[in-house]
Amino acid sequence: MEELVARLDRDADTATVALRGEIDVATVDQVRVALTDAIAGRPRAIVVDLADLSFIDSTGLGALIFGFQRARDADIAFRLARPTRGVRQVLVLSGLLEVVELAD
Repeated sequence: MEELVARLDRDADTATVALRGEIDVATVDQVRVALTDAIAGRPRAIVVDLADLSFIDSTGLGALIFGFQRARDADIAFRLARPTRGVRQVLVLSGLLEVVELAD
């Protein structure tokens, strides 16, 4: 059975996509689906919670960019939150934090 790496929770105005474990070519589709579902719900904001994420590769970064662009096109705020030190380093090196907001 495939490891579950993405979970979507909604409250009043915010959709939270919690990522866990490792995001790579084998699991990235779950991330795209969760982000697409989050956007379809038309929240005011989407927060991608990275607290339990241990690894993300270029396909995972691509999925986050995909989600960010779709959210922006739908006028939905898009933020990343609580990355671990290792994941934060990948986000910084990729340049993603220059365009996507990081919430604490």
